[in-house]
Amino acid sequence: MMMNNVEIYEGGDLGCHYTHLESIFKVWAPTAAKVTLALYDDAGTYDGGALTDHAGGFEIGMRRGEGGVWSLHFRGDLAGKYYMYKVEHPDGREVYAADPYAWAVSANGQRTAIVDVKAASPEGWEEDETPGLVGVEDSVLYELHVRDFSISPDSGLQYKGKFKAFTETGVRDAAGSRLGIDHLAELGVTHVHLLPIFDYATVNELTVDDPDSAEPKFNWGYDPQHYNVPEGSYATDPSSPEVRIRECKEMIMALHRKGIRVVMDVVYNHTYSAGDGLFEKLVPGYFYRTDASGRFSNGSGVGNELATERPMVRKYIKDSLRYWAEEYHIDGFRFDLMGLIDTDTIAQITEELRREHPGLLIYGEPWTGGETPLKQQTLKGSQRGKGFAVFNDNFRGAIKGDSDGSGKGFATGQPGKEAAVLAGVQGAIDDFTGSPTETINYVTVHDNLNLWDKVLITQGLGGDLIRGIDNGQLAGGGSLEDAVAATDPYRSIDQDRLLENESVRRALLANGIVLTSQGIPLIHAGDEMLRSKFGDHNSYRSGDAINAIRWSNKSRFLPVFEYYQGLIALRRAHRAFRMTDKEQIKRSMEVMRCDGNVVAYRLKDHANGDTWKNIIVIYNANVREAQVDIPFSITGWKVAVKNLQARNGALEMIVDETVSVPGLSVMVLYEEEGGRPRPLKTVELHYERQDRKYDGWNLWVWGSGMRERRVDFDRMEDGRAVATIYVPLNVQEIGYIVRLNEWEAKDCDQDRFIKLGWHHSKLKVLVRSGSDDWKKIS
Repeated sequence: MMMNNVEIYEGGDLGCHYTHLESIFKVWAPTAAKVTLALYDDAGTYDGGALTDHAGGFEIGMRRGEGGVWSLHFRGDLAGKYYMYKVEHPDGREVYAADPYAWAVSANGQRTAIVDVKAASPEGWEEDETPGLVGVEDSVLYELHVRDFSISPDSGLQYKGKFKAFTETGVRDAAGSRLGIDHLAELGVTHVHLLPIFDYATVNELTVDDPDSAEPKFNWGYDPQHYNVPEGSYATDPSSPEVRIRECKEMIMALHRKGIRVVMDVVYNHTYSAGDGLFEKLVPGYFYRTDASGRFSNGSGVGNELATERPMVRKYIKDSLRYWAEEYHIDGFRFDLMGLIDTDTIAQITEELRREHPGLLIYGEPWTGGETPLKQQTLKGSQRGKGFAVFNDNFRGAIKGDSDGSGKGFATGQPGKEAAVLAGVQGAIDDFTGSPTETINYVTVHDNLNLWDKVLITQGLGGDLIRGIDNGQLAGGGSLEDAVAATDPYRSIDQDRLLENESVRRALLANGIVLTSQGIPLIHAGDEMLRSKFGDHNSYRSGDAINAIRWSNKSRFLPVFEYYQGLIALRRAHRAFRMTDKEQIKRSMEVMRCDGNVVAYRLKDHANGDTWKNIIVIYNANVREAQVDIPFSITGWKVAVKNLQARNGALEMIVDETVSVPGLSVMVLYEEEGGRPRPLKTVELHYERQDRKYDGWNLWVWGSGMRERRVDFDRMEDGRAVATIYVPLNVQEIGYIVRLNEWEAKDCDQDRFIKLGWHHSKLKVLVRSGSDDWKKIS
């Protein structure tokens, strides 16, 4: 099969397929004049972290076959050996390249390793199961970097910076707070979204654990080298190809056993290097996009873009994702710079992988890092109806303001953001989604200022942070570690009045909105303990001093953790926060207020099958408390979230029709079906019309001590329409008007009043059309 004069291959057997009896090698190199397999007994001799000489191996010519695939069957057991492909191009140039389908590699990815991947699995791996989850809407995501998780001295974990740190349980601090993986389970998140765990290029795996080495020990990992191999710097022995496989699986299995799914951050939009990278060595000019002048295009901002729209690039991505889902039991994928991946590729990935793994979660960044020649970019709106989700930066900006500066949003002090916040709360269904399951709601992730630092800067407290960190270095020189030690990002906090602190309240308001909105929420690791990155807005190579999670902050700021824990438990317990359909939201969400730095809405009538009959959610972004009118409830409203306390149950009861919402906070109230009625007076009003036409007629009632409201006739009795009016015990008189719909007509022009007195607990009255008076029935 040909496309642009380049043969393509549809088989699912590229790479090295090993058994004890034989190994079969297949590589796609349709433009090569000759391909030779070079076998090695060892990983080679390194010059620092690199290996430049691949001569001296046992070289065997490969046979060209259908679809431009070169293959070789080797009889015998090759476990423990290494290999490269030696490619001779038509112009006579010869290069050595690692296998792009490598499942295992030597240290720093220098040579492809031959291993029995199944045999490298940990004990119990075959019994590993994905934790149960009904639908993607039930997800609560937690974005985390493997090294950040455990590297701090106060983590209490033995395997600092490693996959195996996730296997350590029962670890607590001196105050008794759970640390490590037990903390994640206690928090209640459903998914841990791990920053790239595939083999990346910029950390020397051979020196990463050497305290005397000055070579970089940290990177976020958005510099792909081998897409199908776990990163060696996270393994206890990067020189052993089997160890990194086994320990990566141990991490995934440990999270699964805690009931937590694993999302893998994937970077199929670019590679660390292009011109001297393995793709270009094998098939020059095919894997990367070029501009009009023939140079690599740079929509990624790092010098190259993979041409995902080309059949064999698309196939490679699909094969890679399928491998991680099947071999490593990965439960979801987050795509870096998804805007650089054509929408057809993402849609096909979603459809095909979901068919094989129905619960798989797929989402990504709907933007690029620069100009790209790609016409079919996967941007906001392109995901509509296709089964995958995108990050909602509209909602992000409405809540917090800009990402790196002092610009403010709803939670950080900017008036006039109510409508934009409401649009996000509704799952962006009137913005760019067809379903709330297509939006990832968040305020901060690894990129840009993290939440605590952003809040400090918007509040004029940037002096408590370090400014001018660039590429992991201080702009004026000096030790970054010393600068961190001399900086206190929590200087403004009075420990005894933690939840009264304005910056704390603003941070918790921001993620409180995220955790109570329609869509899929994502929080950044450490937000639940006020994590700071000391003002570094781009910490991709800033090292542990900036990036490490300080676990001592958990006990220090325990009420903050408990608030996140309570909100997550509330969300997971109540389906009203997890609707999946646009019409469902339109039908079930009633906006009560959207002005004056207040957003209030009601999730009504057992929204989405919720156990609670009605739920009211109020966001108050004012510093002072706000008075918000709420609907009358015969049982009263129970309060689940108030003043930075949250639980899946009642903190207190509200019997008034106006509620005071503390400043800079979220309030959640609920009404239960069949709840116990509070003490009330009851007026049963029977309305009689001579024409017997009752459609559209209703009551408008008011009184001193009660808020005016509409009351509908709820039944017919003896040819009359009947409405029940519930009145607080202290009300002695109510006014009423019988009206048609919303004031299309009034039964009588003047207001009518019913005197109740102190003693009536139940009163039945008759009102006749056209009459100014009412008659007591009983």
